[in-house]
Amino acid sequence: MLKVIKIGGNIVDNPEKLDRFLTDFAHLSGPKILVHGGGKVATAISKALGIETQMIEGRRVTDAETLKVVTMVYAGIVNKTIVNKLNAAGCKAVGLSGADGEFILSERRSPVPIDYGFVGDPRRVNTRLAELLLGNGYTVVAAPITCDGKGTLLNTNADTVAQTIAVAMAQSAVREKVELVFCFEKRGVLRDVEDENSIIPMIDRSSFAQLREKGIVADGMLPKLENAFKAIDSGVSNVVICSAEQITTEGYGGTTIRD
Repeated sequence: MLKVIKIGGNIVDNPEKLDRFLTDFAHLSGPKILVHGGGKVATAISKALGIETQMIEGRRVTDAETLKVVTMVYAGIVNKTIVNKLNAAGCKAVGLSGADGEFILSERRSPVPIDYGFVGDPRRVNTRLAELLLGNGYTVVAAPITCDGKGTLLNTNADTVAQTIAVAMAQSAVREKVELVFCFEKRGVLRDVEDENSIIPMIDRSSFAQLREKGIVADGMLPKLENAFKAIDSGVSNVVICSAEQITTEGYGGTTIRD
């Protein structure tokens, strides 16, 4: 089974937690793809360069100058740091942005009703490139910078990138089963964000609607769960939301998503 694992920004931004996660990730058996973000690093560098960070509903507005920063950070500093650490841990890794080999083609998001600037919504994944690397024993490390195929780079949500890659690989003729794992700092989806033991072990569409209505699931967890359901609907075998520290635990613990 191919594992597509997305690591959250709060892990990427913490050197100790990142090192621990990458050590565990390197020892996972079988083919795997790692997708990462790195928002706090981009924000810090933007501030140092005098570039204002603008957020709307928790999403970064990417103007031309911000695009330079996020490309430098996501596809450069963060991606190559992760690749280097995985190689050092004995996991042969290759870092790709969406522009490399047109790995991920996106469409620039419409400026209506909100203009997010150079932000892309993924439309196609070059699965042949991924399979070429995976088939030769490499782990793919994907940065959330995509391209439109016409010369423009686009900043793209990392959760959506992970879901899009998982779906494309699941729908290719090569893979029978693909598993998508969203790893972040919490142990799963929690009924009470202050209580790490309040894990919701399983969420289906019915319970998701109830949790959203009651406000138990909100903010950044909403798009993560929406991406999880899209993946399940599109042929991904298993989707789990869990802690980065549980990556080597059988079944991952955390929250499993069901249709």
